[in-house]
Amino acid sequence: MRRTRGSKTEVGVIRIPSLSAIDWLLHGFSTRTGGKSRIYRPSQRAGELNLGFTASDDKASVVANRERFLTAVTGNPHFPMVTLRQIHSSLLREVMARDATLDAGGAKADGMMTSEPGILLAIQTADCIPVLVADRKRQAVAGFHAGWRGTLKRIVENGVGRMRLAFGSKPEDLVAAIGPGIGACCYAVGDEVLAEFESQFSYAAQLFCEVYDSDLIKERYPLPFLAARAQGHGKPGPDLHLDLVEANRRQLLDAGLKLNAISVVGDCTSCQTDRYFSYRAEHGFTGRMLSAIGIRP
Repeated sequence: MRRTRGSKTEVGVIRIPSLSAIDWLLHGFSTRTGGKSRIYRPSQRAGELNLGFTASDDKASVVANRERFLTAVTGNPHFPMVTLRQIHSSLLREVMARDATLDAGGAKADGMMTSEPGILLAIQTADCIPVLVADRKRQAVAGFHAGWRGTLKRIVENGVGRMRLAFGSKPEDLVAAIGPGIGACCYAVGDEVLAEFESQFSYAAQLFCEVYDSDLIKERYPLPFLAARAQGHGKPGPDLHLDLVEANRRQLLDAGLKLNAISVVGDCTSCQTDRYFSYRAEHGFTGRMLSAIGIRP
C-alpha cells in the first residue's frame, strides 16, 4: 500500500493499491501528521492532523485540518463529506450529498453507504477499526466503524448484506480495506468480552490470545515484586487480548468477499502514537483520524 510519509508538516494519508486501481474511486486513511492542531502535544513544533471535533481542540483548527485532508484525498478542500455521530452500534445509513457537512453534526450510526457520486464517507477513529468497502461493478461504497461492540453486532458483515439489498452488490465484486486500529498486541480486554464473542461466533477462540507481563525489570529482579504481593498469591495471570482486525476480516469473508479482495494496513495505533492517535494509549486525551471513501464526481 502507498503511504505519504515525508516531513511532519506534510499531510500523511495511506492509500490501498487495490482501491487506487479503481479509477472512479476516492479513498484514504489519515494519520496524525500534517495538521494545525497543537493541543495534544504543545511542545511539538509541527502541528497535528486532528480531524475530530473534540472538546479539547479548537474548532477552526479542525476545520482547517479537514480541508487539508480533503485536498490530499480529492484535490478539493471543500469536497462534500459525510460524518456520523458514532455510538458503537450496528446502525447503518444510506447517505446522499445533502447529508454532507464540515460541521460536527451527523446522524447517529456507525456505518454508511452510498452510490451517489461526489460525496466522501468518513469514519472517525482513534483505536477502533475502520473498514472501507467498494463495489467495482455497481459503483457503490461503504464505510464502517468497528469497535468491539460494533464487531460483536456484526456491523461489517451486516453492512455488506445491506449493500446487496440497496445496490444489488455481489460479494465477488467487492474489495475492502481494513485501516489502522489497535492491534491484538495492545488490546487487553476482560473475560466478559470473551464470553460475549463466544456467544456469537463459533470461531471466537481464534480471535483471543493470552499475553503475559513482559516487564524486564520484574523478570530480572523478581524478589522485590514478589515480596510486595499479598501472601498466598502466585504469579499474576496473563492478560486476555482481542484481535479486532482479524474479527472484521473474518466478517468480510463470511459476507462472501474473496480472500485476495481484502487488504489490511496492519498498523497498531496504540504502538505507533508518533503516527496515529490512540484513545487507549493516550488515556483519552487525543485526536481522531478519518478513513474516507467516495465516488468521483
